[in-house]
Amino acid sequence: IMLVFCGIPLFFLELSFGQFASLGCLGVWKISPMFKGVGYSMMVVSTYIGIYYNVVICIAFYYFFLSMTNLLPWTYCNNPWNTPDCSSVVGSEHQFNFSLANATSSLEAGVSEVVNRTKRTSPSEEYWKHYVLNISDDIGNFGEVRLPILGCLFVSWSVVFLCLIRGVKSSGKVVYFTATFPYVVLTILFIRGITLDGAINGIKYYLTPQWQKVLDAKVWGDAASQIFYSLGCAWGSLITMASYNKFHNNCFRDSIIISITNCATSVYAGFVIFSILGFMAHHLNVPVSEVADHGPGLAFVAYPEALTLLPISPLWSLLFFFMLILLGLGTQVRARSCSAMHLCAICFSSLTQGDYR
Repeated sequence: IMLVFCGIPLFFLELSFGQFASLGCLGVWKISPMFKGVGYSMMVVSTYIGIYYNVVICIAFYYFFLSMTNLLPWTYCNNPWNTPDCSSVVGSEHQFNFSLANATSSLEAGVSEVVNRTKRTSPSEEYWKHYVLNISDDIGNFGEVRLPILGCLFVSWSVVFLCLIRGVKSSGKVVYFTATFPYVVLTILFIRGITLDGAINGIKYYLTPQWQKVLDAKVWGDAASQIFYSLGCAWGSLITMASYNKFHNNCFRDSIIISITNCATSVYAGFVIFSILGFMAHHLNVPVSEVADHGPGLAFVAYPEALTLLPISPLWSLLFFFMLILLGLGTQVRARSCSAMHLCAICFSSLTQGDYR
């Protein structure tokens, strides 16, 4: 519903606007100078999203590099950063002894503490919070700079720079790869996911509608934000990219195809994710709703933990995080097209007193 009423019309509007004027998200507002602030707002939003997404790419690079090992580091609880509440879903004799020691110490501390401790803390969650992010205990405590994360952030910025070094010529070639290869990875993960025990339960949970949510305003807000975010509407990037189209290009056809393909890809990715989560729920003997998560919790906690249950888990982890890197780069290229290109154009215009897109 949001795709029909919000996504496609706005997507078509921005494509036709940029294509007709052959100007970017700043220069296009010559048509009505009083709205030129909208163009600057688009550039600011694209800049913020670019910074945010580069952090996501940075973390994906970090997990990708750490997946190049025989044993994923977030598999077990016997690590310096783990707490006594940690409970691994992958059993081993060493892990059993570690858990037994934790249980013994808990019993000595008091039966009431054991009864109150009802929620399991996974190794992947503690790895994410206590090792990767090393979250401080208070907002006034800034903590320390994580040098490995800083290095991965430098790598992610360098990759984005190389993708955009020649403007739309290089970014267009990069998008050919970042937009198509994730489908290959998704298909590989999908084939692997549906062959696992319990995958059908995850898919059933994914396809079963919860009609009471229809009356929840937050659900509609999340749906609208997802459409705007996935299609890139109101960022200025669509106007900027469309400005390079030929004047008689059929942008209406492009709007329909891209919008529907985008949402169909999201649905397809849902099958990939929930087949793995269904397997994890089957392995833990808990409902799928208890292992399902969203946002960073799904990408860097729930799904990585599910990967530890698969044979040759480092291989699937490499594929998954490589896909995240490509998806992040695709979004980054789209976001930076408005902010970076126009920032350079403003500087050039101030020197030459010329016009800019």
